[in-house]
Amino acid sequence: MTTFDPSTLINATRDAFAPVLKAQQEGFKTFERLARLQYQFAGDVLESSLARVHAGFVAKDATELMSKQNELHSQLVEKMRERMQEFSTVATEIQSKFSQLGSEMAAKAVPVRKAA
Repeated sequence: MTTFDPSTLINATRDAFAPVLKAQQEGFKTFERLARLQYQFAGDVLESSLARVHAGFVAKDATELMSKQNELHSQLVEKMRERMQEFSTVATEIQSKFSQLGSEMAAKAVPVRKAA
């Protein structure tokens, strides 16, 4: 007759759910990173909008206004290009990380299945 050992059950459960917990933690880190990128993106758009309004008030004539608006537009496009590159990099890192986590989960599941 074997005795019931709760610590063995707890350790087995902890080991079984460790990859899921790790995936959840990575998911939260990823969500925070994406939220920060979106916040920066929104800040860039707001900053550009305010600069456009300011340019409208200080321009002496339509030619100067159009010149300043074109300059501001070019700056915004460059910032957006940089942000999209950051988003692309983050997406690639996310895909790689979750692929790695999936492999780790599968590796842990195989020994459990063999033991059963």
